[in-house]
Amino acid sequence: MSPSTNSPSPHSRTGSDDTGTGNEDHCQRDAGKLYYKTSGGAGVESYDVLVVGAGPSGSAAAKYAAKAGCRTLLIEKRTEIGTPVRCGEGIAKGWLAEIGVPPSPKFIAHEVQGARVFAPDGTCLTIDASLAGNEVGYTLERDMFDRYLAAEAARAGAEIRIRTSATSLLKEDGKVVGAQCEHMGRTYDVRAKLVIGADGFESQVGRWAGLATHLRAADIDACLEYTMVGVQGDARFDDFYLGSCAPGGYLWVFWKGEDIANVGLGVNLSRLRDKAEVKAYLDRFLREHPDLGRGSVLSEIAGGVSVSPPLERTVTDGCVLVGDAARMIDPLTGGGILNGCVAGRYAGEVAGEALAADDFSAAFLGRYERRWRDRFEEGLYRNYMLKEKLRKMDDATINRLVRAVADLPLREISGPAILEALRERHPEILQDLELF
Repeated sequence: MSPSTNSPSPHSRTGSDDTGTGNEDHCQRDAGKLYYKTSGGAGVESYDVLVVGAGPSGSAAAKYAAKAGCRTLLIEKRTEIGTPVRCGEGIAKGWLAEIGVPPSPKFIAHEVQGARVFAPDGTCLTIDASLAGNEVGYTLERDMFDRYLAAEAARAGAEIRIRTSATSLLKEDGKVVGAQCEHMGRTYDVRAKLVIGADGFESQVGRWAGLATHLRAADIDACLEYTMVGVQGDARFDDFYLGSCAPGGYLWVFWKGEDIANVGLGVNLSRLRDKAEVKAYLDRFLREHPDLGRGSVLSEIAGGVSVSPPLERTVTDGCVLVGDAARMIDPLTGGGILNGCVAGRYAGEVAGEALAADDFSAAFLGRYERRWRDRFEEGLYRNYMLKEKLRKMDDATINRLVRAVADLPLREISGPAILEALRERHPEILQDLELF
């Protein structure tokens, strides 16, 4: 839950074909390190692809667009990619290979053997590697992970600019043809055949493009997390606590080392009277769990995360949305890094296909939408329905459910496997809880 060595493109680094100033912002490499340069220059610039937002989704999109031969510009409004961190930092292993990223100590802080799910009455469901397979995972250093992905985009040929925001979209005849950008008070236009909106939970690109991105309160979790040192526990497992400790959501403990962990929670907005209650819930949990509560807080992050179905439409003429901007976060777990990276890869690859066909219409870009929906839309909708059930359950009901699942002879841990096993062994649970 969170408050994702190639040859350069032949078009890399140049990008601007209208200003002729030669002092555009750019990214260069020196002895394997990345340096982000920012400078002035006025006028209109032209690219094949403009990616707004250098989080994991945006960097993946920029990387694969550049690899496909697109002149690509990736912009990030913050002064440093990857900070501030607003993420629980837990991911599953299996996704990294799908986006072409080998696991590396450069961005992996800790590896766990599995997970434990705790009901309010203390019933524990242990999910180890023999059951969870690729779902057991890593705890990231998220800032380093984001910078790693951005570096990969640069090495593929994408140009990167930090401290640069999109302030509006450029449109002609109703089609998106770029964006107005701002850098340190300087405003200029970037013409692009495709704009990829990777600007997160509060995406403005989607709204400017006319895509429906609104959320209801029940589809947002308010999150708070402490990174704590001096804590005690079993660092072999990530822990998840359900029930009234985090109404409508869950509380997590993601280990980053033997005595350091991210301890946080998400509470559904529909279950809150005041956002200040989120801190009260987390502090109460720590008082009730002294092995964790004795630790010292190194950092604190807060924010919101969408727990909604994916958008009904993520494509329009000249524009697509990826990652959090497209509501690709798993509604049950709140995890979205690698969904966004996979979608970013698809968006970048389709950008290359569109360039070759000289067709950036919504109809052509629809192949991007079909690919990501074929890959994980069914799981997102299934987990959304499960989230809606869990959001309304009281502690007694959650206790019954966790006890029933803990009693199942499961060959794997997944939504479909759990439901199938419940139908065989405890059909009364599905009926009583109105679970499908």
